Amino acid sequence: MKIDVVEALQLKEKPEWGQNLGFGKIFTDYMFTMNWTEKEGWCNAKIEPYGPLSLDPASLVLHYAQETFEGMKAYKTKDGRILLFRPEMNARRFANSNRRLCMPELSEDMYIEAVSAIVEHEKDWIPTAEGTSLYIRPFMFATEAAVGVHPSSSYKFIILLSPVGAYYPEGMNPVKIYVEDEYVRATKGGTGFTKCGGNYAASIAAQVKAQKLGYTQVLWLDGVQHKYIEEVGTMNVMFKISNKIVTAPCDGTVLPGVTRDSIIHLLKFWGYEVEERHLSIEELMQAGKDGTLEEAFGTGTAAVISPIGELNYKGEITIVNDFKTGELTKKLYDTLTGIQWGDVKDPFGWTHEVK
Repeated sequence: MKIDVVEALQLKEKPEWGQNLGFGKIFTDYMFTMNWTEKEGWCNAKIEPYGPLSLDPASLVLHYAQETFEGMKAYKTKDGRILLFRPEMNARRFANSNRRLCMPELSEDMYIEAVSAIVEHEKDWIPTAEGTSLYIRPFMFATEAAVGVHPSSSYKFIILLSPVGAYYPEGMNPVKIYVEDEYVRATKGGTGFTKCGGNYAASIAAQVKAQKLGYTQVLWLDGVQHKYIEEVGTMNVMFKISNKIVTAPCDGTVLPGVTRDSIIHLLKFWGYEVEERHLSIEELMQAGKDGTLEEAFGTGTAAVISPIGELNYKGEITIVNDFKTGELTKKLYDTLTGIQWGDVKDPFGWTHEVK
């Protein structure tokens, strides 16, 4: 792929590479951009200065939300190498999301080449303090100027980079989760398995409600019976019950998380039994009552592993593991982040070096 570079007139002052970077507030000097049109296909690939976009007010994305995105991270090892984590999985999921929203797909090779190019160009922005990384946000949206519901005839693909610290203020301390029983996130046949902005916009009302009640995130139940656990607002979720790990299956309403898949691989590698099945909220709360709910945690690119210390379902409170980070949760976090930062041997070939 031919990628042109447009030089910035002035570069930004880089922040201090401590752990207080926040998440998604600081952006690098450059971004990757590329267009797609019915006539030319993918074209005009550039690395250009980060800055505002010019959009026609009638751009289809503004009216009908034809938009998809991904979330990834780049890490700098102690010996100076730059690693991506399982980028091929993000590429495949991005293609699946685009297919569902009738948007053009990038090939796996093109996706990884674009990500690698902008990360290599902005490698000096990768923080090295413990717990920090360079967050990568590829996204794509419809740009045709028209008012009328139909697939766009043109699209823009962009990759932004942001040096980040912990996603949740709690870091690796347990978070409090509110079980949502009024709103729904996804139903079979919908877009629940995709990463599209509309899914997240529809979740904000429940998130605001949970935060007003003092909870960090929402745990969603299925959209039909309001009975079976699906996922947390920004993470897949797993429960250790009687030494087995239970998580919702990816059968159309749950996002197939890259971290989720990696954790399942690690658990099975260590000899744990993993059940991908429909777990009812009643069964989960009963496990909390009788002491068989041993640990609970969320998994996702942003937070990696987030221990869950409290669940609130219709005013009934369950405290998990005395509101402490569980031994298995900590081991999973240390192992996975160790692989991602190149500090732990990668037996699965998950890391991809950017050169």
